[in-house]
Amino acid sequence: MAMATAKLALLVALLAATSYGALSSPELRGLWTRAERAVEAAAELFVEEDLGAPVIHALRPLVGSADPDPLPLGVPWDSWRLAVETGNIIDWKTVPAHCEQAIVKYLLGDQYGQDSKVVVDEAVLYSSSFKLRGNDADKEKLVWLFDIDETVLSSLPYYAKHGFGYKHIIICSYIYVYITKPLNFTSLKEYVLQGISPALPETLRLYSALRSSGIKIVFLSSRKEQLRNITEANLRLRGFSDWFKLLLKPDDCEGTAIVYKSGERKKLQDAGYVIVGSIGDQWSDLIGQAEGKRVFKLPNPMYYTP
Repeated sequence: MAMATAKLALLVALLAATSYGALSSPELRGLWTRAERAVEAAAELFVEEDLGAPVIHALRPLVGSADPDPLPLGVPWDSWRLAVETGNIIDWKTVPAHCEQAIVKYLLGDQYGQDSKVVVDEAVLYSSSFKLRGNDADKEKLVWLFDIDETVLSSLPYYAKHGFGYKHIIICSYIYVYITKPLNFTSLKEYVLQGISPALPETLRLYSALRSSGIKIVFLSSRKEQLRNITEANLRLRGFSDWFKLLLKPDDCEGTAIVYKSGERKKLQDAGYVIVGSIGDQWSDLIGQAEGKRVFKLPNPMYYTP
C-alpha cells in the first residue's frame, strides 16, 4: 500500500505542476488525460482499502471541522447552498468537490439542526392556529403532508459511509484529490431496506404537535410500493406511530416526483380534504398542483430530486 500511495502522490504532483491548456502537442495532452484518469482510479483504490467506511463521528477528525477549504474554487459553499435551497440551482448531480469539507461540517455540526429548527418552529406556530378555529367536523377534513426521506427519516448514516456526494483522499497536508460522484440509488436502497434510518428530531416534534391538534397526517413519498412494509416498520420504530395515509409510488411509476406528488395531492383535494400544510426537503415535494395552504422547505444540500 505504501508503494500505491507513493505512485498516487507522484501522479498528483505531476498533474498539479502541469495544466491541460499549457500542453502543446496532442501526445502530451493524451498523457495528461491518462494520468488524470489514473489518479481517479488510484484514489478509488486508496479510499476503499485505506479509509474503509467511517461512521458519522469518525468523519470529524478525517476532514477537520474548522480548516478553510484547501481548494477555494468555484462558487463559495454558502452561496451554492443558498442557491440550492432556494431552487435557483437545479438538476445538479453532485456536491461541488471544493465544498466537501463544508458540507460535512454543516450536516454533522450544529447548523443543519438549527436550520431545521427554524423551519419547524414556524410550522408548529402556524399549525397551532387550527386548534382555535373550526369544529371537530371541519377538522376531519384537514390534512398535513410529510415527505419521508430527509424530512422524516434521515440517511446521514448512509452518507457517512459512502460520502456526501464526493469521495476524497488526502496525500499530505498540501495535496488533496477530490472525486465527485452522483448518488448511487442502488446502494441507497440497500440502506433503506435495513429499516434503521433515524428520525429527524425537529420533524418528529412537528408530527407530535399535529397529532395533538387533530390534523390528519399523510406521508407522501417517492419511495416505491415494494418498500411499504419496511417503511412502515421504520416509521414506527422512530416514533411515527400512526397516520391517516401512507402514499407510495406504484412500482411501475417512473414519473418525476413533482408530477407524482401533484397527482396525489389533487386526489386528496378532490376527495374533499384540505391540505393545510406540507413539509419536505425538496421543492418537488412541495410545488406543482394542489400545493395546499402553506409549504415548509427543510434543508437538503446532499442531492436534488426533480
